[in-house]
Amino acid sequence: MEIKKNVPNNTITRNLSKVDSPTGNIYESVMVIAKRANQISTEMKQELNRKLAEFSTSNDTLEETFENCEQIEISKYYERQPKPVLIATEEFLEGELFFRETEEN
Repeated sequence: MEIKKNVPNNTITRNLSKVDSPTGNIYESVMVIAKRANQISTEMKQELNRKLAEFSTSNDTLEETFENCEQIEISKYYERQPKPVLIATEEFLEGELFFRETEEN
């Protein structure tokens, strides 16, 4: 998954009128952002697990656990990434998310 460079690593105050303008309702906007954040989180977790699976062996010893620097670097890289909700919020505010309202009968 490619992370954009313009996504902040810290939470920032958002203008609520900008958040609710695409849907017309702040709660709907938050739900769209939350669902996208869950998708991003799942993608990031799968990617991390794929990369860490390369280092797993069937018989780990205590020494091997502490000596695996590559695995530690990969984990640190993902810890430094922006949180999924920040990425989803930025995508939503830039109009990059597609969403539609479902009609209730």
